[in-house]
Amino acid sequence: MSKFTIDEELLAQIESLQSLLKNNVAGMFGGNRQSKSFGSSCEFADYRDYLPGDDINRIDWNAYARFDKLYEKLYYDERQMHTRIYIDASRSMVHADDSKAQASLRIAACLAYLSVCEMDKVSIYAIHGDKIEEIISSMVGKESYISAINKLNDVEFYGDSRISEAILPAKVGRGDGYSVIISDFLTDDNYENAIDHLVSKKRDVLCVQVLSADEINPQMRGKMHLFDSEDTNKTYRKKIDRDIVRAYKEALRFVIERIKNYCQAREATYLLAPANASLFDIFFGTMIDLGVLK
Repeated sequence: MSKFTIDEELLAQIESLQSLLKNNVAGMFGGNRQSKSFGSSCEFADYRDYLPGDDINRIDWNAYARFDKLYEKLYYDERQMHTRIYIDASRSMVHADDSKAQASLRIAACLAYLSVCEMDKVSIYAIHGDKIEEIISSMVGKESYISAINKLNDVEFYGDSRISEAILPAKVGRGDGYSVIISDFLTDDNYENAIDHLVSKKRDVLCVQVLSADEINPQMRGKMHLFDSEDTNKTYRKKIDRDIVRAYKEALRFVIERIKNYCQAREATYLLAPANASLFDIFFGTMIDLGVLK
């Protein structure tokens, strides 16, 4: 993969994009800066039954007068959020060309910048096999971002990635921000358990599926000798004709619908990001349309 995916020109683009978003949308991830846990801020969240030992100052006496039952007021905990970004660093992300890897790193860099502009902490990880490699840890503020974000240029893409096996044992935090998985999701391996795990931790989940132009609209025809990008022992000799292309597109549609529907069923967000799309189109277009930014 060519170096300098993250360079001064890209950082200038990201800063310009952030300025446009700031002037036109409410804020990062829908403008919700509140934790999903409860704490001591002034903004009311919900009620629950009063239990012995609870703070009697939080009893809603008006509700008691109405229902003859004690209820405790709950308030949002306005603590610092922690955005955690997981990048699929498998060989399939550099298959044929490095467009998917380049796009993945740039999307990660942009999400990280938007987060630090909201004074959130940001950690970025690369997924290799069943392990996650911490690339950037608990980055806070623009100065920290500028000094650390170039570490993304050192991410190497090789082997396979088993998303659930990597994420499940890792520390993820509870109810304290976004978890973002960036991958092509072109795998038979389980990724659903990772989504379920993150949702169970009361985290907001965003799955970004990055696909190359050739994967979305393949142009190859004729006799081909194909290799599995993550297992070179698997090879396929095929004559690529119109029927094969049609079958491939149907299979790709199934893969996309699988991850999209799974996310929707878990109240996670799914985003398809063509590798050749601009950051402007992805963030100022698709993410706003999805309500991630609004």
